[in-house]
Amino acid sequence: MNHEDISPRVALVTGGSRGIGRAVVTRLAHSGWSVAFTYAGSKEASQQLVSELREKGANCRADQADVRDFERAQQLSEEISSDLGPVGLLVNNAGIKRDQALFGMTLKAWQEVIDTNLGGTFNYCRAVVPSMMKRRSGVIVNVVSVSGIVGLPGQVNYSASKAGVIGLTRSLAREVARFGLRINAVAPGLIETDMTRDMPEKALKRLLEQIPARSMGTADQVAQVVEFLAGDGAAYITGQVLPIDGGMA
Repeated sequence: MNHEDISPRVALVTGGSRGIGRAVVTRLAHSGWSVAFTYAGSKEASQQLVSELREKGANCRADQADVRDFERAQQLSEEISSDLGPVGLLVNNAGIKRDQALFGMTLKAWQEVIDTNLGGTFNYCRAVVPSMMKRRSGVIVNVVSVSGIVGLPGQVNYSASKAGVIGLTRSLAREVARFGLRINAVAPGLIETDMTRDMPEKALKRLLEQIPARSMGTADQVAQVVEFLAGDGAAYITGQVLPIDGGMA
């Protein structure tokens, strides 16, 4: 990985304006990475994050993008490369939930989740991998979920999409290892974010009872594992899924 020593450390994080994505962007920026991140709708939160990080001397940019858009992924990858340098780390974090029991689930709720979570991951891998292969250097970390490992009721679309990303991760890792690329995934369990803060108390209590650690994790704990997987300490780790779930899976 000598090439990485002379090229700028450039990261692209999808869905970087809130929650886990925001924590990943912040941690990487503070560790000296130049960071580009995408956001779907929260322009204000994204601009605020860019301002905060630039004030601290970080090199950072935010771009609005629907991760389902294949052409947009290609275009962004090229723009970021000419602005910050070639993308050396991709973190596929953008994802949505449309939870519902199968018997009431609409085709739209199924399709949106699969296209965003699984399709979006494919789009951004496809956008950066050829250039990484040419440089024989690059890391991808896909954010999946404990739901993709154990399957949770009311989440057949979400569980299927995340299990799909796990399959993509393992397959791609084998495909590109000989080019010096590493592909791994992190599988967060119950993490303190806007999403969990809005959960009904009873539902939250039921979930906590399923977690041996009896507590929620933090977005920064996930970000620390992402940062580890991006670094030299993880140079011999590829094709793995690391649960960050207090023992839930």
